[in-house]
Amino acid sequence: MKPHLREQWVIPPSEDAAFVNAMEQVPDLYQKPLDTDVPVVNMDEQSVTLRDHLRAPRPAKPGQVERVDSEYRRNGTASVFLFTETLFEFRYVSVRERRTAVDWTEEVKVLLEDVYPKAKRVIL
Repeated sequence: MKPHLREQWVIPPSEDAAFVNAMEQVPDLYQKPLDTDVPVVNMDEQSVTLRDHLRAPRPAKPGQVERVDSEYRRNGTASVFLFTETLFEFRYVSVRERRTAVDWTEEVKVLLEDVYPKAKRVIL
């Protein structure tokens, strides 16, 4: 027995059939042909730690790589929002101080009004 090993998977909510149905539609979206009227956009958001060097990196010498000390000063956090449209090779990145519902809504508003103003619908 190896107690340190374990399997993980998504445990569906109580509405199993509806959950599975929704999950099965995702791969179909990725196989749709390019449609500029109805783009398929992927969205991701992530918190990042802002760091600064405590000691300046040493520049590379011939035959060596740059040397960077692993010790750092933490300078807070930020939130990165990433939108991609794989079929169109499009990427939009935005950085914000926070990741609140209001921030998310404002990012989607930029996507709809500035990036895809002529789209009939955007699949996010």
